[in-house]
Amino acid sequence: MIEVTALTKRYGRTTAVDGLTFTAPPGTVTGFLGPNGAGKSTTMRLIVGLERPTSGTATVDGRPYAELAAPLHDVGVMLDARSAHPGRTAFRHLLGLARTHGIPRSRVDEVIATTGLETVAHRRAGTFSLGMGQRLGIAGALLGDPGTLILDEPVNGLDPDGVLWVRGLVRELAAEGRTVLLSSHLMHELALCADRVVVIGRGRLLADATVAELEDGGSLEDAYLQLTAGAVQYRGGAR
Repeated sequence: MIEVTALTKRYGRTTAVDGLTFTAPPGTVTGFLGPNGAGKSTTMRLIVGLERPTSGTATVDGRPYAELAAPLHDVGVMLDARSAHPGRTAFRHLLGLARTHGIPRSRVDEVIATTGLETVAHRRAGTFSLGMGQRLGIAGALLGDPGTLILDEPVNGLDPDGVLWVRGLVRELAAEGRTVLLSSHLMHELALCADRVVVIGRGRLLADATVAELEDGGSLEDAYLQLTAGAVQYRGGAR
């Protein structure tokens, strides 16, 4: 479970996240929506300890990320599809991650197969398309067989088959009792794969409800546009 409580992050005069509170429960796909500059990526970075909050807390299964003894086994994270060293092959990138946690090579082979990377596993990551980079990022997130997954825009750059694959994957992970938090700009996509949706604007919570509750006779996209009317991108580039 992910719990965010009164979370705030300021950069000088810019408030990227403003008193944000929500929960992503296990067994659920929680969609994370908001316009550019809403604070989604900053919130995800705060959850996994890449930023320090100005105030408030973010925990995974009751503990801050920094206190997790073996984070790859607890939380699988993909925040940047281009995070792999461009000179390393996909296989070597994943094997290096695995060795930090004593994960066997057989698990590396498993996630390569799961994410459809078999034919490019020994190509350098720097030659990958955005879609293949996304698959590599997801492979890294799955490597430790974690109970929680945090995925930032996982369908960016994927072809239609890849989008269907991600949709099925996150539903399968949630059905196994895992916590899945994923951000997306594709409202119709979240309507097809998310159970709940957290909507933020200007770093503040606008809605936290099931997809059915938000649609309420209309479309999720219409509800989203109504909720975020007036939300604009922050100066300073917070996301």
